[in-house]
Amino acid sequence: GPPRSGLRRQDHPARRPDPLLLPPAAGGAEEVSRSGGGAAIAIAITVNGRRHELNAAPDTPLLWVLRDTLKLHGTKFGCGIGVCGACTVHLDGAAARSCILPLAAVAGRSVTTIEGLSPDRSHPVQVAWLAEDVPQCGYCQSGMIMATAAAIHAHPGATAEELCAAVDNICRCGTYPRI
Repeated sequence: GPPRSGLRRQDHPARRPDPLLLPPAAGGAEEVSRSGGGAAIAIAITVNGRRHELNAAPDTPLLWVLRDTLKLHGTKFGCGIGVCGACTVHLDGAAARSCILPLAAVAGRSVTTIEGLSPDRSHPVQVAWLAEDVPQCGYCQSGMIMATAAAIHAHPGATAEELCAAVDNICRCGTYPRI
């Protein structure tokens, strides 16, 4: 069957030359374009401290709302089934995989993306990331940073080994030693 995210192979952004964004609906709500096929309903979410009123199918993966509707492209599509972690965001401060998180599950809650982690890239994890020269291809980077920041927040005082065990994201190019 299709991946849990409702995203089929032909729906991958690289396979579509034109975005499927729709014009804003009456009342100023932003239309969400990718869904599993359910009827659109009004949903309010807060992303990076800003409230958004959306018209979307409740089963629309949060990832597509972030990337297509809100134009926050730091959160990446990796696997579409919640395994790789490239799509990791914070949901009320905890790490969450946005590719499998239906929009209905985030209604009324707070989402933080890599763009909202710090306005000037001064979050301690971002600073350490650059100091340790972690980036190689960079594709997994935003998800890794978000997962690491959430793990440190959830487990203050944890050892490096404990934090490594808490972050199960996948790095495509193998920079694990620097991570």
